[in-house]
Amino acid sequence: MRREHGQAAALSVLFLTVLMLSAAAVIDVGSWFREDRDTQRAADAAALAGAQALPEDQGTAKALALDYATKNGGGVLADDVTFETTVLAGDTIAVDVDRPADSFFAKIIGVDSVEVGSTAKARAGVPSAAQYVAPIVVNINHPLVSCRGRGVPCFNDDTDLTLDNLHGPGSGDAAGAFGLLNLHQGGTGTPGTEELAGWMAEGFSGLMEPGVYRSAPSALFNSSQMSEALNLRTGTEVLFPIYDPPILGSGSGARYNILGWIGFYIEDYDNRGSNGTIEGYFTRVVWKGVLSTTATTPNLGVRVVALID
Repeated sequence: MRREHGQAAALSVLFLTVLMLSAAAVIDVGSWFREDRDTQRAADAAALAGAQALPEDQGTAKALALDYATKNGGGVLADDVTFETTVLAGDTIAVDVDRPADSFFAKIIGVDSVEVGSTAKARAGVPSAAQYVAPIVVNINHPLVSCRGRGVPCFNDDTDLTLDNLHGPGSGDAAGAFGLLNLHQGGTGTPGTEELAGWMAEGFSGLMEPGVYRSAPSALFNSSQMSEALNLRTGTEVLFPIYDPPILGSGSGARYNILGWIGFYIEDYDNRGSNGTIEGYFTRVVWKGVLSTTATTPNLGVRVVALID
């Protein structure tokens, strides 16, 4: 009869070899998938970083995207950052990330690494709804909002917002309303002192859409709570609603037609007496909100940035 000594040992070696190769494949493939997910995260973050400068400055947008990608593993060259138009001209940035993923056990069969990569697109645009809005309105005909007739705001030029006369010189519309706004659209009640001061300090937590809003009582501007809120916001950017005259009604019954929003940097304020002022300048801001899919909202330098692919 044929001798069969050693067959068990040979089969054991074969089984262990197959098991090790399978484990190696699982480890390497898992590692490649993790690296691929990392490239997607890097592409998303680089696109979002670059989009903050759009659509005005593609050079800065590209530099921001490349810098962020370099700090997060690399794999992005200048030609890998491109621009497209979705709504506003040049409002979209695309970033391609490609880099090698090292092998571990696959090197046994000559596979030292594989190429992994991802693509992301982000767009910057005007908001169709904005969050964390402060309850003080600004007339769209303010000379620095239309930038002396050029149709875009004059950013970084010092100005005073005189709150008892935001409606325009010589007009009696909404006299005494101080330009304070009830941010609850369609609400019939009036906000209390603490609620209005909270909106000033932290912004309105809900999403504010364009439309008609009621005035809030001017006396609330003189409160100690509002002083505390303005102290907190001095030296920071806020988001003010822009309204289009004429104002409907007068005094505390006034209603404002809100068209959009504008950023304002507060440097100082005075909320004493029968009127009030806020000193500072209009500024370009990237804000939290809903990205508009049309170009109907006024383009006043407020940007919402979001991934679109």
